[in-house]
Amino acid sequence: MKGGAMAVVGTASIPALLTRSVLAQATTAQARGKKLVVIFQRGAADGLNVIVPYREPSYYTYRPNIAISQSEVIDLDGFFGLHPAMAPLKPLWDQRHLAVVHAAGSPDPTRSHFDAQDYMESGTPGVKATADGWLNRALQAEDAGCSGCAERAQSPFRAVALGSQIPRTLQGRIQALAFDNIRDFAVQSPAGSGFAAMYGASTDAVLRDTGQETFEAVKMLTAVDPARYTPAPGAIYPAGLFGNGLKQIAQLLKANFGVEAAFTEIGGWDTHQNQGGVDGQLAARLREFSEGLAAFWTDMGDQAGDIVVVTMSEFGRTCRQNGTGGTDHGHANVMFMLGGPVRGGRVYGPWPGLAPEQLYEGRDLAITTDFRQVLGEAAFRTLGARNLELVFPEAGLGTSGFLNILKV
Repeated sequence: MKGGAMAVVGTASIPALLTRSVLAQATTAQARGKKLVVIFQRGAADGLNVIVPYREPSYYTYRPNIAISQSEVIDLDGFFGLHPAMAPLKPLWDQRHLAVVHAAGSPDPTRSHFDAQDYMESGTPGVKATADGWLNRALQAEDAGCSGCAERAQSPFRAVALGSQIPRTLQGRIQALAFDNIRDFAVQSPAGSGFAAMYGASTDAVLRDTGQETFEAVKMLTAVDPARYTPAPGAIYPAGLFGNGLKQIAQLLKANFGVEAAFTEIGGWDTHQNQGGVDGQLAARLREFSEGLAAFWTDMGDQAGDIVVVTMSEFGRTCRQNGTGGTDHGHANVMFMLGGPVRGGRVYGPWPGLAPEQLYEGRDLAITTDFRQVLGEAAFRTLGARNLELVFPEAGLGTSGFLNILKV
């Protein structure tokens, strides 16, 4: 046991590496079976070249070498447009399943990756002492507002993350599972039964319960044989950790294991040098990101109508390009929301403008939408987390602060 997690290291008999939080009670999905998938773009994505304000003259003044020209941008609404590498998402926009929130971010002014990510994942900007993550608290709030939840069936897969450890977002009292690859998340008989018996006989109550629910999860996965999973026709995931993570989340959701919240991430957004414009470093990352989301949507098929995907990145980047063809740490950024309940085909949030006098500290896009407004609406309308003070303490967030991106 280390840091509230347990690892079972694979051998020839146990081909698994399992990390999970200390077990607590879990319920099946409330809120009409909806599921929330959270994606963190680590490294601070350049929102101005992701959703391009191509009607802003200042945008081209600030970025003579890396701006996306009006002839190359994929128009969305006559003012904003997609980076051309994000073409796979345009059909979802046209079908009104994809929404954008621009000029969103954390009110905390830090430009530290570590601090900004921590504040976003804890949901408490400026407060380092918060012990748990906002998504874990959202599940706690769901339970608190759910009459009869004690009688609901329990699922060890209620909250899952793709990775070697529980992310900050999901740390807390509610159980969560983390794994790099669900194909390896299995313990085979007869050795598996021996390990199950060993944990069941433990005198440590936490270890005993953890072992029992671990093997319950293993049994559930073994029954569906994850190695044989084939995505739906037309769902072509990009190679790499991000595409593989989304594919595994789709597999778990389609297996009806009681997943309510899922988390994955994609890094590589810190483009200080040689960022590129239509092509280059940022374009490659946007292509992988967009292809992954589009494949996930296709893979989920009819079940996509009950899923909400929300994306976030710790902060944006400077309006002006720097001397090495990149951008430095900024302030406001872009968030995406994708799903059946989404009122898509629209850019949400007041636009602050890019004129010099409109910039934050004279260098960055200003924030007009607190990221907690977006996540709070997702938690409230997807998970049924009614106590927003529990989810985002001291934020003063209520339904009146929602952008109404999601259908009621």
